[in-house]
Amino acid sequence: MTPEEFHAYALAAADPDGRLPLARMTGWDISPFEQDGLRTNPLRPPVLPEPARHGEDPADCSSCRNRDAGLWLNENWRLTRVGGVGVPLVLMLHSRDHYDFEDLPDELAAEFGLLSARIARHVKALPGITRSHVYRISDGGAHLHVWFFARPEGQGQLFGSWLVIWDDLLPEYPADLADADAETVVDALIASHGGHRPTS
Repeated sequence: MTPEEFHAYALAAADPDGRLPLARMTGWDISPFEQDGLRTNPLRPPVLPEPARHGEDPADCSSCRNRDAGLWLNENWRLTRVGGVGVPLVLMLHSRDHYDFEDLPDELAAEFGLLSARIARHVKALPGITRSHVYRISDGGAHLHVWFFARPEGQGQLFGSWLVIWDDLLPEYPADLADADAETVVDALIASHGGHRPTS
């Protein structure tokens, strides 16, 4: 479908105000919202061409400017901790050079797969953590960045795709605890994958 056809198709399921029915997910017992009183925003028409994402031009890309910053580095990748979150730990893996996911050369794509599995494994091994959720969204930034969310053990309501919404609702997790967990992950990553902490 063209963008206009997709919009018309979706709008056919909407109410007279352009509001689609509530997502099936809002009925799940892990939803952070009660359905009563909850409603969707009206569906807006497509905007074409789409606005540029941050960092489409490598000269304006903050990730490129910070290619030597983070908790852990190797020749191709860097790992950072995202602050101000509600879950115990959120890490972000960035390519050091300017790639989007679809543009990765095969050699880097292969390393990305192995490196992501190791980071997820090390996050899951932290005390009090039962899962490591991995997200790549890419609508906000053109430079490859992948999120690793630590799901707290026993918090089944924070299960699945709602975790990122719950993260935004929870009070901010203590930074000193997140820093300590991040250091544990970095130690394990250096042991399993090599790399190093930044020197400056």
